[in-house]
Amino acid sequence: MDDLEKAVLISFDETGTVDSALKSQAVAFCQQIKESPTVARVCIEKLVFCKLVQVQFWCLQTVQEVISGRYSLLSLEEKDFFRKSVFSLCGFDGIDDENAVRLLEGPAFIKNKLAQVLVTLIYFEYPLLWSSVFVDLLPQLSKGAKVIDMFCRVLNALDDELISLDYTRTADETVIANRVKDAMRQQCIGQIVRVWYDIVCMYKNTDQELCSSVLDTMRRYISWIDIGLVMNDVFMPLLFELILVDGSSEQLRGAACSCVLAVVSKRMEPQPKLNILQGIQIGRVFGLVTGDSDSELVSKVAALITGFAVEVLDCSKRVSTEDAKRVSTELMNEVLPSVFYVMQNCEVDSTFSIVQFLSSYVATMKSLSPLTEKQLVHVRQILEVIRSQIRYDPAYRNNLDMLDKIGREEEDRMFEFRKDLFVLLSSVGRAAPEVTQVFIRNALNSAVASSSDVNVEEVEAALSLLHALRESLSDESIRNGSGLLSELVPMLISTRFPCHSSRSVALVYLETITRYMKFVMENTQYIPMVLTAFLDDRGIHHQNLHVSRRASYLFMRVVKLLKAKLVPFIEKILQQSLQDTVSQITSMDFTSNQCSGAEDGSHIFEAIGILIGMEDVPVEKQSEYLASLLTPLCRQIEVLLMNAKNLNPEESPAKVANIQQIIMAINALSKGFSERLVNASRPAIGLMFKQTLDALLQILIAFPKIEPLRSKITSFIHRMVDTLGASVFPYIPKALEQLLAESEVILMSFLNMKWGVHFLMPTKEMVGLLVLLNQLICKFNTSVHGILEEVFPTIAGRIFPIIPRNGFPSGPGTNTEEMRELQELQKTLYTFLHVITTHGLSSVFLSTKSRAYLEPTMQLLLYTACHHKDTVVRKACVQIFIRLIKDWSVGPYGGEEKVPGFQSFVIEVFGTNCCLYSVLDKSFDFRDANTLILFGEIVVAQKVMYEKFGNDFLIHFVSKSFQSAHCPQDLAEQYCQKLQGADIKAFRSFYRSLIENLRGQQNGNLVFR
Repeated sequence: MDDLEKAVLISFDETGTVDSALKSQAVAFCQQIKESPTVARVCIEKLVFCKLVQVQFWCLQTVQEVISGRYSLLSLEEKDFFRKSVFSLCGFDGIDDENAVRLLEGPAFIKNKLAQVLVTLIYFEYPLLWSSVFVDLLPQLSKGAKVIDMFCRVLNALDDELISLDYTRTADETVIANRVKDAMRQQCIGQIVRVWYDIVCMYKNTDQELCSSVLDTMRRYISWIDIGLVMNDVFMPLLFELILVDGSSEQLRGAACSCVLAVVSKRMEPQPKLNILQGIQIGRVFGLVTGDSDSELVSKVAALITGFAVEVLDCSKRVSTEDAKRVSTELMNEVLPSVFYVMQNCEVDSTFSIVQFLSSYVATMKSLSPLTEKQLVHVRQILEVIRSQIRYDPAYRNNLDMLDKIGREEEDRMFEFRKDLFVLLSSVGRAAPEVTQVFIRNALNSAVASSSDVNVEEVEAALSLLHALRESLSDESIRNGSGLLSELVPMLISTRFPCHSSRSVALVYLETITRYMKFVMENTQYIPMVLTAFLDDRGIHHQNLHVSRRASYLFMRVVKLLKAKLVPFIEKILQQSLQDTVSQITSMDFTSNQCSGAEDGSHIFEAIGILIGMEDVPVEKQSEYLASLLTPLCRQIEVLLMNAKNLNPEESPAKVANIQQIIMAINALSKGFSERLVNASRPAIGLMFKQTLDALLQILIAFPKIEPLRSKITSFIHRMVDTLGASVFPYIPKALEQLLAESEVILMSFLNMKWGVHFLMPTKEMVGLLVLLNQLICKFNTSVHGILEEVFPTIAGRIFPIIPRNGFPSGPGTNTEEMRELQELQKTLYTFLHVITTHGLSSVFLSTKSRAYLEPTMQLLLYTACHHKDTVVRKACVQIFIRLIKDWSVGPYGGEEKVPGFQSFVIEVFGTNCCLYSVLDKSFDFRDANTLILFGEIVVAQKVMYEKFGNDFLIHFVSKSFQSAHCPQDLAEQYCQKLQGADIKAFRSFYRSLIENLRGQQNGNLVFR
């Protein structure tokens, strides 16, 4: 063993026993040999005499690199040396040395690498320099199986490395591939096909593995050779003989199937393709698909059948003559039963999409009316395929019931898997509505009739079909009960499935009823049955928590749809069906954890609120129903508040959770009552809600620092603003006082920031408070002036110290949850300031208590209007300035300023920085839609400043601002004319062209003041 062989062995070592330094030296030595001018001859010599496979592989890799990397530098002698040497190594020419190593006797990876080396030569030399390479190969095949095997590997490598379209090719590679294929078609491909035929005939009984290799190679080439070389009276009978004879190996029979599939799949014009498909007589293989579904042969036959069907369908769309359409229909009718069998019983080839194929087939039916009996049979089979495909595996039954991790994953997987199948069902439902509805009815009947321990998946699938069918039905057809719907929907509502205890069955059952409620709305005789289904153990009283929660939500949706039609049933719903559920919440034992994890009651109470909140309910009954719910809930709050100080740490979380549940229930209940009803027609109802609000506000005093409770109270106040209207006013100051009193509860740490301070910051809660104030302002306008004067200084004092005036820092470590919350607070603050100014409340900023925050407010708005990354936020700030200019300016003819210094600030600072400098910045992108809207507001701001400040603004802007931006005198004069004109669109267009003109003159960035 010489040094090179040792170095190769060391560099290939994967045992970990070789010293890393030694391995590095070995790799370096091998690389040094590679760079030697004589390396090719060294490698060829090693390949002839060395038996070490590591050395053989290294030498083959090196030879390939030399050919591919240095081919243009090789001499004619060196190229000839490579041709002869590689040809001989492949066994196509003898090496006269009894000590020579036979690479063809080596492992597969050595033979594959050798094939790649020969293909690299073909890449560079065929057909221009080495035109006889394939012709030279063919006579050598008589040497036996090893040479034939090597021949197959060379052709496979040629396909992989150059010809196959399964890999991305460069433009140069594509040109060379086409050149090679053209030359082979002209010179030798016919001879190669005849050789394939002869080899298979010769070895089919003695070496079926070799025959399989030959057929696998042939399959690769059928897509681009003359189809007549294979599709003839000689080769096709041989292929079908191999497929149909039981004595052959599954590998050989499967390889023959793949060749026939390649013939079937070859791209060509529709009429010749149809002739080929007709001549194949595919029916001969149908019986084979019923064998062992796990066998390789069945898998290959299944792929052949589905591939054949795809091609027939494609031809049927493209042929034009009536005779061709008839033939394609006959072929489709012949193959479809086997396709349906494959879909339901076999592992379908990954290249075949069941849904795509069936969708295409169904699409051909849409233009046919009426459908033939054969097509109706196919529709039923398609529906059966859909039903079998969407069915859950019983192995996951318990997981789905408990909805553990495995159950959730399987449910998510099936949700995605079913999407396309349900789209297909909708298409079938439109093409053959009656057949589809009959099939679903029979599926439901069959599922009900089977025993409860095996029909869970059957029932769930049948119900899912009916649920998905809704997509293909119009609202009108559902209301009228067209087709079999008048039978299907009552059947659905009235059926009690033996497996209703199953979570998946119960859920899809309730969802399906909800989807067909428009039928019930028109056929009110079924309302009692619907209510029973939702309110008994199939729905809200179901033993599975997930089902009962979902049932509560769906029941609320049903109540919203039926509304007044349910008035006759309110008594029964409240006093019988929901009494236990309601009483569980309204009379909870606070010494236990019975509500832990249970339905929070909000959907049930919302449904009840909708029921009893209608004006159709008699006023006495309405008051009675509402009092029966609010009174016990408020009593629980009173009891809890009395014991609040005595709660120990272990009890506190449970009690807080219970209070939250009560607040959510009351909040949900109130959604059913309109502002007109509680304030005008039935004020007694409004009084009950005011008393309830008063009771709930006590929670803020008893539990001042429990953020979830404060959040729920804020949400309830939102609701009461909508429900009680102006009558809620007396309660707002007290609520805001409590919400602001203890709001500093969340520690926000800002590290590595330029202002470098730690602040106590109630971000989420303060955002909620600002949103509440926005609601009050939008609803009551200037009526909230007094409230706003009181709270604004407190809010500004809390927020302004922590909102950075000069923007947020960026870079690593700044995208934290705390930072995102602070940015959200800043954005909500801008909305708050915008709402104040646009609702005639800007005088709030000028009150005695708020004066101290006027300057920080203006500076924050200015910086944001100029620099904020969000152009929508910038636009809002510019709009605020526009409104303030209108509110606080006395006009162009003088007078005492309402806000001393405001005019000069707007003209000199806002006008220059926002209206000029910020727009000149190249980050101001006129191609962006939102930026154009912002630009429009900036233009409006200039018009408003001129209207309010007259020449004071114009003179400063032209003589100072424009001068600093080096604006030409003629453009400045045009600016004055356009600004003073009445056409704002013309001014906007001119100002944009002016800015773009000035940008072209700027050599640097302007400094913002």
